[in-house]
Amino acid sequence: MTEGVSQGNEQMFPFLAHEKPRPGQIEMIQESTEALRKNGHHLAAAPTGIGKTAASLAAALEIARNSNSSCKILFLTGRQSQHNIVIETVRSINSRLKEGQRPVKVADIIGRESMCRDVDVLSGKCFCEQGTPDSAKASGREEVRDFILQFPRHVEEIIEKSRTWGVCPWSTCRSAVKDCDILVCDYNHVFSEVVRESSLSAMNISLGQSILIVDEAHNLPDRIRMSMERVLTPAIVRNTEFELQEYVETLTETYQKTTSTSTAIELDVATWAWEIMKIARTKMEDLFRQLRSDLIGNDEESFVEVDRLTDIFHRSCDEYEGLTGQKTLNQQPADPERAVQRNHRLPRLADVLSRVVVEQDLESDEDDKETFSFRLGHVLKCIESFGETTAITLVFSLRGREGKITSHLLDPGLVSGPLFSSVQGSILMSGTLYPPQMYADILDLPKDRTTKTAYSSPFAGERRPVLVARDVTTKYTQRSPQMWDKIRNHIHALIEKTPGHVAVFSPSYRMMEDILGDVKFKGVEKIIESRDWSKNDIDQLVVKLREDKSEKKRILLCGVFGARLSEGIDYHGGILDAVVCIGIPNPPPSVLSDSLKTYAADRFGKNNAWRYTVTQPAINAILQAMGRPIRSIGDRALILLLDQRHTDRTYISCYPGDLRMNSTNDPQTTSSFARRFFSKVHTLEEV
Repeated sequence: MTEGVSQGNEQMFPFLAHEKPRPGQIEMIQESTEALRKNGHHLAAAPTGIGKTAASLAAALEIARNSNSSCKILFLTGRQSQHNIVIETVRSINSRLKEGQRPVKVADIIGRESMCRDVDVLSGKCFCEQGTPDSAKASGREEVRDFILQFPRHVEEIIEKSRTWGVCPWSTCRSAVKDCDILVCDYNHVFSEVVRESSLSAMNISLGQSILIVDEAHNLPDRIRMSMERVLTPAIVRNTEFELQEYVETLTETYQKTTSTSTAIELDVATWAWEIMKIARTKMEDLFRQLRSDLIGNDEESFVEVDRLTDIFHRSCDEYEGLTGQKTLNQQPADPERAVQRNHRLPRLADVLSRVVVEQDLESDEDDKETFSFRLGHVLKCIESFGETTAITLVFSLRGREGKITSHLLDPGLVSGPLFSSVQGSILMSGTLYPPQMYADILDLPKDRTTKTAYSSPFAGERRPVLVARDVTTKYTQRSPQMWDKIRNHIHALIEKTPGHVAVFSPSYRMMEDILGDVKFKGVEKIIESRDWSKNDIDQLVVKLREDKSEKKRILLCGVFGARLSEGIDYHGGILDAVVCIGIPNPPPSVLSDSLKTYAADRFGKNNAWRYTVTQPAINAILQAMGRPIRSIGDRALILLLDQRHTDRTYISCYPGDLRMNSTNDPQTTSSFARRFFSKVHTLEEV
């Protein structure tokens, strides 16, 4: 690129972190900027290497700096590793700003338990400032706050500086947010009601004056669903009763001291809720006993009709009204006023439960702290709002001593739609946000203010060829020891001809163990992913991969789709030479998956139901794994897909249109293909 063109880009895109834009990057900046200018939303299916972090920040900063309001950018990501990339990108932006331009200020926040040295499990309070004299706390907090605002800091740097001064890094960082341009944080700060209501206001953030950048946005629907899940057990109902008793006692003491009218009203309604829960407790235990006995054969879960749960609370209200001398609905079934009262019971009860405060919470400002009462109230609110639709399902499962009922909100758009409509604009991006229209539908983005683009990969097909083995499958009806042997033979053939590290991903930990657990592959050290690995374990693994590569040692890295090794890790510098994807990670049959397909058929039509809930999420998980080794223009890697179903029309239609597949029918062909590829295509470091 000529110097004149480079200078032109600096004028057009003053917040671009790169001196020379990458292929597709300018297009993404322009389309994102245009969408934000109209208070709209842009979905960017941006493959690895396009520089989507830099592109999204360049567009958002351009709009925010020219906004009449005090606009803040919330960079939302579910992966802590992505925080580092954002901070480094902002540093690059600041280094390229013209003289006189105000530097971009950023705050990097992760979970309190990860930022603070010790956090009490019950109270949620930390002990970061224990032992620090009161006279030193204020000056220490101001020192750390200035440290954050002076220069883009990684969260690890903030933690270290805070500990030097003996102050809380989490609370100090939150206090700096109001003077920052960008907040880097988890999805929960916006999409979890509990966290949003406690954290955004504390940081002086208004969604109406915010631009959202949602990284790895393909994960957002499931993250919203997970944040809305609540578990209900007889023990939770019993504990709710005890919490209400404590709440009533506290209100009684307060009223005796103040005789406040508002306290008297709250005491009255809290007492009503407590009496209802005393009755409902026994009925809930009866329901769980019945659910356990209703299971057939080896079934471990069942669908629970919403009415079976709500009827417990309605009957408890009827019984309580009867005990207090009030006429029950059964005595006056035709009374319309009484029917209206009954319809208001669940919302009223849910509202009370959401306000319950118990002693351990009084000193807690932890974002995601929930009482048992809040959990039950959340379930009742969801039922009240969505119980007449297919958007919510209740599933009973035989887990724990008494079993449990889990509430699932199937439609994340019911949460995300209003939130996206309330913000100043958004950019949703991912290498596997494919097809963008599916995510626009699922997240219920405003149709008249949403643009969508699937950008072409900047990597030539010859630098990341895809090879499909047509002689193997993990389809349930064809699984056998002989099939596992065939799969292992393909992996062995690839390892023999691959000069460096190879990563293998499986649909589940069980399948990974069955196929790879006790097998030794010549010439490589096998490392198997653990469910218990921490971020520090992952960081050390990446260091080991780099060190072993420099020493010509090879590793076979074994992981699971959607887990720690297959998403979010930046295997930069070409440290992976090949990726093997075993099977297709379709979800196993379950009450929840059946409900999800029913909801999708009602919401998006039968033709989209299977793709939106089964095939596309599975292929996107594979695309995430396929993208692990290609992190820059100089990388190259061979992808081996070990399942013949990838060439079936059902699945091949889920892949990007520019992806081309080669075929192998035996390990010998796999070996020959790998040998030719690695002899002809090299990394830039090798050239």
